[in-house]
Amino acid sequence: MNPVAAAACFTWFGMVLAISFLEAPLKFRAPGVTVPIGLGIGRIVFRALNAAEIVLAIVVVVAVVLAGPHPVVLTSALIPVAVLAAQLGAVRPWLNRRSDRVLAGEELPRSRGHLAYVALEVVKVAALLWLGIQTV
Repeated sequence: MNPVAAAACFTWFGMVLAISFLEAPLKFRAPGVTVPIGLGIGRIVFRALNAAEIVLAIVVVVAVVLAGPHPVVLTSALIPVAVLAAQLGAVRPWLNRRSDRVLAGEELPRSRGHLAYVALEVVKVAALLWLGIQTV
């Protein structure tokens, strides 16, 4: 039982669900929201989400390590952290370069990079749910 790790996991889990799976797709359905406006909003929102995720990842890892974790729990804690690192280190830079081009007025086909980001979000959400259950 690790209440700090559990609270951080479920907070992180809820934030990702709310932003990635609710806010992000819905903003483009709002009247008057163009692709450039949606991208601009998305960059700000995801920058804030990712900053919060980094803090929560640190809290989770520290809480798990300080609790003298079972190896399975420690491995489970490293999965969402590794996914976040992949998103921030590989996918987000590619998406940022692409959105820079769109915001500069270039017309591009739909992005497949978002599919990679969403796939990683699904893995991260599943890992956070699993870890949260293990730490309750």
